[in-house]
Amino acid sequence: FSLNLAADCNAVLKALQPIFQEQGMTETVHNWEDHGYLVTYIKKNGSFANLRIHPHGLVLVDLQSYNDHMKGREEVDQLLNKVEERMKELFHGNIKRVKRLPAILRGGVIDRYWPTADGRLVEYDIDEVVYDEDSPFQNIKILHSKQFGNILILSGDVNLAESDLAYTQAIMGSGKEDYTGKEVLILGGGDGGILYEIVKLKPKMVTMVASNIDQMVIEGCKKHMRKTCGDVLDNLKGECYQVLIEDCIPVLKRYAKEGRMFDYVINDLTAVPISTSPEEDSTWEFLRLILDLSMKVLKQDGKYFTQGNCINLTDALTLYEEQLSRLYCPVEFSKETVCVPSYMELWVFYTIWKKQTDI
Repeated sequence: FSLNLAADCNAVLKALQPIFQEQGMTETVHNWEDHGYLVTYIKKNGSFANLRIHPHGLVLVDLQSYNDHMKGREEVDQLLNKVEERMKELFHGNIKRVKRLPAILRGGVIDRYWPTADGRLVEYDIDEVVYDEDSPFQNIKILHSKQFGNILILSGDVNLAESDLAYTQAIMGSGKEDYTGKEVLILGGGDGGILYEIVKLKPKMVTMVASNIDQMVIEGCKKHMRKTCGDVLDNLKGECYQVLIEDCIPVLKRYAKEGRMFDYVINDLTAVPISTSPEEDSTWEFLRLILDLSMKVLKQDGKYFTQGNCINLTDALTLYEEQLSRLYCPVEFSKETVCVPSYMELWVFYTIWKKQTDI
């Protein structure tokens, strides 16, 4: 409760006491003179409430309760309704704002809370754990969301949902490219989404290097993410594609040594690091290495596509763009911002190409 006037701490305490006493809750009051009251109410079943009264006009009520049935949740709502009604009676229209947040469910079988890239907490409408396994490299989860379909989560990072065709299209050039008869190299992309979409466009050959070297990601996705990958992960070789379960660094070095060149390189590995200290973060060095090696196998008129990060991470994106000036060859770039449904945030994608020099 945000008030239009100072809070009489003692008056608030006395007004709300009967509501908690009716619940059989034991009261403990802490008084800090000019800093208001903290009152705790504890019930025999372990439920408890914190009432924090700030003299400047802020009253906070937090309630924690173990309820695994609808009746218990209804009892919580009824208690909070009584608190809200009593506060409105006490302050007679002098409440500026009442903000009531939905319950956070902790310790459940289904984890519905996942952070965005810029550190905000999102509650998803997840209703089923479809797949949850630990590989030698990472934890792999596929969770079902009512609105986004199955979501692939790798070591706590939301990667891709069945709803996220916008991501796949953006990292392929947003429909502006002609892949017919072209040589394409995909780095990462273990969910199979990019491969599935490009194969439809009749390329000459697509090579996907699933550099996480994690067969379990591919196995999980080909079974539970078929709206994303179709049937392309059923076999590691097709008429116009091959999937290599190898570390991409040695593969890129080998291709560069052999002089193999590609029309398109699509990097679907890690996002731009959030760190603002590239010299101290090996991930930045890894990204520069991938960029340099990719430029070596990219045709002079070819294009390199990659994801950046969320639009709010401006410092990290700026640092990434600075890395582009440190490559072995001069490059130019453009970027676009796309709304990826399951990310619940705007995401930046880059197109990079070799700078054309006059002879």
